[in-house]
Amino acid sequence: MGIIRQLDDALSNKIAAGEVVERPASVVKEVVENSIDAGGTVVDIEIEEAGMAKIRIIDNGDGLEEDDVLIAFARHATSKIKDETDLFRIRTLGFRGEALPSIASVSRIEMKTSTGESAGTKVIIEGGKVISVEKADSRKGTDLTVTDLFFNTPARLKYMKTIHTELGNITDVVNRLALSHPEVSIRLVHNGRKLLYTTGNGDVRQVLAAIYGMNIVKNMVKITGETLDYKINGWISLPEVTRASRNYITTMINGRFIKNYPLVKAIQEGYHTLLPIGRFPLVLLNVEMDPLLVDVNVHPSKMEVRLSKEQELNELVAETIRTTFKTKELIPAANMSVKMEKPKSEQTSLELDHLPNESETRVEAKNEAEDNQIVKADRIYENSAAASRVKQAGDTDAIAIWTDEVEPYRDFAIEKQLHVTPEEQVQHAATAVERVVDSQPLEHTRVPPLYPIGQMHGTYILAQNEKGLYIIDQHAAQERIKYEYFREKVGQVENELQEMLVPLTFEYSPADCIRINEYVNELEKVGVFLEPFGHNSYIVRAHPQWFPRGEEKETIEQLLSMKKVDIKKLREEAAILMSCKGSIKANRHLRNDEIQALLDELRKSADPFTCPHGRPILIHYSTYEMEKMFKRVM
Repeated sequence: MGIIRQLDDALSNKIAAGEVVERPASVVKEVVENSIDAGGTVVDIEIEEAGMAKIRIIDNGDGLEEDDVLIAFARHATSKIKDETDLFRIRTLGFRGEALPSIASVSRIEMKTSTGESAGTKVIIEGGKVISVEKADSRKGTDLTVTDLFFNTPARLKYMKTIHTELGNITDVVNRLALSHPEVSIRLVHNGRKLLYTTGNGDVRQVLAAIYGMNIVKNMVKITGETLDYKINGWISLPEVTRASRNYITTMINGRFIKNYPLVKAIQEGYHTLLPIGRFPLVLLNVEMDPLLVDVNVHPSKMEVRLSKEQELNELVAETIRTTFKTKELIPAANMSVKMEKPKSEQTSLELDHLPNESETRVEAKNEAEDNQIVKADRIYENSAAASRVKQAGDTDAIAIWTDEVEPYRDFAIEKQLHVTPEEQVQHAATAVERVVDSQPLEHTRVPPLYPIGQMHGTYILAQNEKGLYIIDQHAAQERIKYEYFREKVGQVENELQEMLVPLTFEYSPADCIRINEYVNELEKVGVFLEPFGHNSYIVRAHPQWFPRGEEKETIEQLLSMKKVDIKKLREEAAILMSCKGSIKANRHLRNDEIQALLDELRKSADPFTCPHGRPILIHYSTYEMEKMFKRVM
């Protein structure tokens, strides 16, 4: 008798659950995606003990007929695809038909569902076995409760993390679902405490504000880009708003949150030299494309995808971000540099402002959230001393200061229109004209004219103009100037070789030698000539003259470690290294003419706001901020 046997459905579902249901967050993700696919516009998520005790998800979607309820818990049962051609045109979040049976096999489920046209259906399932099926109320939508997750798989239960960790995973999943579907109102409640509420009005900025806070949103800019195959849009943070991990980069394809490392690398490349080492931006990026160009059937979690023409997409993303920042003045304000609001998902005490009471309707909450944002803008206009100057004097300087104060809320204010007098509307129009002019690309004027005051500690240059006080890091400033000089010059250098008195020796494993031998001809085009030297070793007798002095061996080792020789990247790193070593150091006192020359050269730079390592060069204290600090205005 043979030893091969076919597994029964119960055991197959448990095996599938190991891939689909990794933790409580996986349950939330799969069920909420089903709710969105079902056309739900309101989704309530209630969890207890980070989902280990209870997960309840209620939606107002289409619901299921009685005949479909039990079939929905059968493996590979789905309404999303009918034949293999549909597999390459997937526009829904779910399609495998594995989520419900996998969840049911490792938990206790109670589901009530109805199409709203007749009596609903209630089904109870424990460990994959149907306990009961009966009639239920006819409220349109689905109410699904999952309890005792992993009660029959103790090994999986044993390796669950702490409540705080699992809750963080759930919050992260819900945040990304809310960002990818701002048209759906989502409420997340843990142990009776509201953690997230979105209005579902389709404005992704309000979702960003609910998750990260208004301080973050008002320091994000919109991006758009398009090619024949791809269309991208989203919001990216200014370079001074960073985090210590990539977790705040959200990428979506056709409304589906995905994880794609090359796409994240393209985003980082767009910020090239604008971010400090080890810091990452906050980004929301949505890619619209033909479903034929993406394969989402890669992993059961459906978070990994394969893309056609991936390089074209990555270049579009990087270039769009670079182009967006080319039109911006990226000098951070002093008050911005001091303190950033912590995202609500990281806070120990998760509280949201202006959340409605249980008795309030969703419509009331939506109107309240929008009105609160306009009240903030109104309050700034009515109470700030700058606004008083606009009302009383109407002078140009006052208008500019008023613009600085209201600017962070202009997107919300423009939609609702601030309640102002006719005289004040004239000032609004003048401010709007200034913004249109400022948004145009400028050549060599991204940094305004600066007039030196002096030096502090031989390290920082103090300068001023009509907009206020500027503090400049002299080393970072010259580093940026020299970097742009070397980047251009190094790119023009031909392969002029420098002979070495003592050849350099390199030893590698057999596998590495095979890889290196594949592109030895490309290395010669760069100016690196390898000579076999014994077993699995090479010697190099000369190197290009543009290699960083004293770093020749490290540069060649870096070349040999590349899977593909990237001369552009290598020269880029060489320019950074040479600019850093040759720039003014700290504690060096400069004459006034030297300071003025440095500031003039900085203004001519293509990107005068950060050094090649991403550290800021200038920080700005506005005149109004200075007056507030000295209590000249209240």
